[in-house]
Amino acid sequence: MDRHAELPAVAAWTQRDARDGFEVVFMRADATGLRLEGHVSAVEEGLPHAVRYVIATDARVRTRNARIWGRLPERTYELSVEGDGEGTWTVDGVAAPHLDGVLDVDLEASACTNALPVRRLALSVGEDAPAPAAYVRLDGAVERLEQGYVRLPHDGAGERYDYTSPRFDFRGLLAYDAAGLILDYPGIAVRAY
Repeated sequence: MDRHAELPAVAAWTQRDARDGFEVVFMRADATGLRLEGHVSAVEEGLPHAVRYVIATDARVRTRNARIWGRLPERTYELSVEGDGEGTWTVDGVAAPHLDGVLDVDLEASACTNALPVRRLALSVGEDAPAPAAYVRLDGAVERLEQGYVRLPHDGAGERYDYTSPRFDFRGLLAYDAAGLILDYPGIAVRAY
């Protein structure tokens, strides 16, 4: 059973440092799982992009499907990423064995998708876990991203994690609210609403 507080109906993040942008997500949680409907508009390295997504999980917060629509200056794309909840995936209906064992989807454009492994894992203070993800790049490529979370002590109502992503040589302290939504992702985004 998920120990997190109820999700708000909507949340928003200001993206900063790595890119300048804004993300708004409308959320719903019920006995069948989570539904996230988000929109991101940003500029990174001088190039504007826009991403819209709808992600659905099962009751255990394992991503079951994600629809992503992206627009870059040079092209647009539409993508469907489907998981069976046990670690088998398809991308646009084609088997994706490079994602075997993954339970979460993580969008490069989104700060919100970092809520999925935190809510799914429900780690206790001091616990750590790998959380590889089906990582959807801004250009629509879907790759495997190894990442890990260690839950740290925290005096407030939320949670803190030592997050690592070896591929990007990134390690940072991520702060979350009581609902398991990111408040501060250093160099990426801060919660605006």
